[in-house]
Amino acid sequence: MNEPEWLAERFEEHRPHLRAVGYRMLGSLSEADDAVQDAWLRVSRAGTGGVENLGGWLTTVVARVCLNMLRSREHRREEPIDVQMSGTVIGREFGGDPEQEALTADSVGVALLVVLDTLTPAERLAFVLHDMFAVPFEEIAPMIERSPAATRQLASRARRRVKGAAPAPDADLSRRRRVVDAFLAATRGGDLEALVALLHPDVVLRADRAVVPTPEPIVVRGAHSVGKGAMAAMERAWFTGTALVDGAVGLVMAPRGRLRLVLSFTITEDGITEIDVIAEPDRLGRIDLAVLDV
Repeated sequence: MNEPEWLAERFEEHRPHLRAVGYRMLGSLSEADDAVQDAWLRVSRAGTGGVENLGGWLTTVVARVCLNMLRSREHRREEPIDVQMSGTVIGREFGGDPEQEALTADSVGVALLVVLDTLTPAERLAFVLHDMFAVPFEEIAPMIERSPAATRQLASRARRRVKGAAPAPDADLSRRRRVVDAFLAATRGGDLEALVALLHPDVVLRADRAVVPTPEPIVVRGAHSVGKGAMAAMERAWFTGTALVDGAVGLVMAPRGRLRLVLSFTITEDGITEIDVIAEPDRLGRIDLAVLDV
């Protein structure tokens, strides 16, 4: 076997790992695949002379490609929301295989992808490589032209963003998590009866004007009406996951790791009494989001 064939085989062996690195760095399967392919072109041209740890070296190459891609993203925070209540635009808007994209996001954690998207490229690189793939800070530092100590600080700052502020003491936090998880599962499964059972008969849903283009915010009242509206968003629900929303359990919808919509819940012993659906960029920007771990 000649050198190019050997390198191609070794690269394919490492591709799943490299794709995982790319996905956590970029939040998109298609972009991760682009990054891995770009890395292969670079590696195939450069060769592996003097490389002792091929897996570590390939990880570094992919990470550098992803860092460049993150830095080149323009107007990331000004992208239009363009979210419809039916959720039917998601597959077309974001391309690729929506089902695979959704399953991958679910396995990694939608909330985690959302929080990662708020980090600077250097913070995201330091956190992802060190905390998720155990790459030493000494190897990460040269990629972002920082000292190992400064790189450690970047990862620490990112870690605090991921965990968020400690939520107020709430003995019912786990119960609220179960209710919100059940709401999401019923929506994904199209189970209207199960969804209505979670809602207070007089539940009120409020959706701002960015959710559905209307002159005024939408208000929906009653368990059956709110449940039917949620059923219309089944496709969108696959890009949705639980998160801490201003210290309470809520849902975030984020195709390709880009925050598009937040659902905030008021939950009492009688069920879900209020749902606030937020999509206006200014409102989303003021929400404190973190990964939920209960």
